[in-house]
Amino acid sequence: MLNLAIVLEDSAQKNPDRTALVYGDIRMPYSMLDGLANQVANLLTARGIRPGDKVALACPNLPYFPIVYFGALKAGAVVVPLNVLSQAREIAYYLEDSEAKALFCFEGTPELPLGERGKEAFDAAPGTEHFIVLPAAALATESSIEGAETLWAALDGASDRFESAQTSADDTAVILYTSGTTGRPKGAELSHQNMLMNAMVNDELVPSHPGEDSTLAVLPLFHSFGQSSIMNAGLRRGAKLVLMPRFEPVEALALMRSEEVTLFAGVPTMYWAMLSAVRGGGQEVPTTLRSAVSGGAAAPLEVLREFHETFGVQILEGYGLSETAPTASFNQLHRPTKPGSIGFPVWGVQMKLVDGDWNTIEGEGPGEIAIRGHNVMKGYYNRPEATAEVMRDGWFRTGDIARRDEDGYYFIVDRAKDMIIRGGFNVYPREVEEVLMTHKAVSLAAVVGVPHDTHGEEVKAFVVPEAGTEPTEEELIAFCREQLAAYKYPRSVEFRDALPMNATGKILKRELR
Repeated sequence: MLNLAIVLEDSAQKNPDRTALVYGDIRMPYSMLDGLANQVANLLTARGIRPGDKVALACPNLPYFPIVYFGALKAGAVVVPLNVLSQAREIAYYLEDSEAKALFCFEGTPELPLGERGKEAFDAAPGTEHFIVLPAAALATESSIEGAETLWAALDGASDRFESAQTSADDTAVILYTSGTTGRPKGAELSHQNMLMNAMVNDELVPSHPGEDSTLAVLPLFHSFGQSSIMNAGLRRGAKLVLMPRFEPVEALALMRSEEVTLFAGVPTMYWAMLSAVRGGGQEVPTTLRSAVSGGAAAPLEVLREFHETFGVQILEGYGLSETAPTASFNQLHRPTKPGSIGFPVWGVQMKLVDGDWNTIEGEGPGEIAIRGHNVMKGYYNRPEATAEVMRDGWFRTGDIARRDEDGYYFIVDRAKDMIIRGGFNVYPREVEEVLMTHKAVSLAAVVGVPHDTHGEEVKAFVVPEAGTEPTEEELIAFCREQLAAYKYPRSVEFRDALPMNATGKILKRELR
């Protein structure tokens, strides 16, 4: 018997009156969160959902997310979290591909009409039998979506007591869909053991202050980083989760101050935005912050340095993927931190470098990271061929290129798919971006390969200038040319007010390409 819902149940039993969730004026204790999740479990069971059935959840960082998430787990169901920016066609694909029996969908706002998209997708997916709306108005029993049932109406009369279903360690707990940079998105099947062990490991990676821990949950909970590293790990330690549906740097800093946040986890662009808000907007630095974690993409060294100087907290970088639940390596407390490194494999996880034929690469590399351990997925749901392409003898190959120094620290060089091949030479965009970010007029940079008649690919940079500066293309090209080999420096620079990003704040290089 092993059920991921234990991370909530155990904390609710030990500290029932401690605040679990904060959202606006809502301050929900652990006992209430657990009781509402029990009601959802009773609802699902009454509606015929059985252990192993799939329950889709499309919701931003609102109290509904953990309520439904843990309710489904308690019922023995498999949770399928969906990106809230998905269109109706994409949601319908996720429902059909995962064979979801139910969809819980946030009603949405005029800016994000998620409920309408969800209803359209539900109507197009005949295998999905139940559609329940998570209303925008608190405790609303009627929905603006015609004929749709709200959660509060559905829960009317449901008991707040429930004995969690007996699931085994290897039973699937969650299916996380990959971003689908090539082909259609695939669902990574993660077991109760995958998810629980990752929550436990994540909990041990940052200092704990019982009764004082407060985490700003701004990373999307539908994403593996926010789900495991923030929600599951935070609830396991009995922390207060301050929910923020959409990142905005000034509001994030205000919440960190008012809620005395001790832990912030984000992607590099969030740290960059908060630094800009402090430097250019006069925002006060929160004084309670003790730990800062970055993942999702390699953080520019300039951002790491400036954040440490400004906030007095060193950003600890980690690394992982949806397929690894997600955390695989981290700059750990018992070892010296190396800025720019993703650190060492976490407890119970092994990493190595391999070539295109799975041969192990000794020494520094570079090579593709391969991972095995308690965090590696069972496989892609209903896709044995795709699973076989990336898994062999327990090892999962990530598609990320890294090098390893003499002390065993790993450093991401780039995504294998992002690597630029210019005239037969490998150019790693991150190296060029690091150089650009040191220029005083550059606020943010992204480098991609663009087609070229003779070289195959050419190096192009997209740059967001610092406020009040007007760098020229010639200036930045000359700056890079002084610091990079002749085949590496960008031949063109395009200036933008902003760069395209996904829901987690990762720069979408495929759109730039």
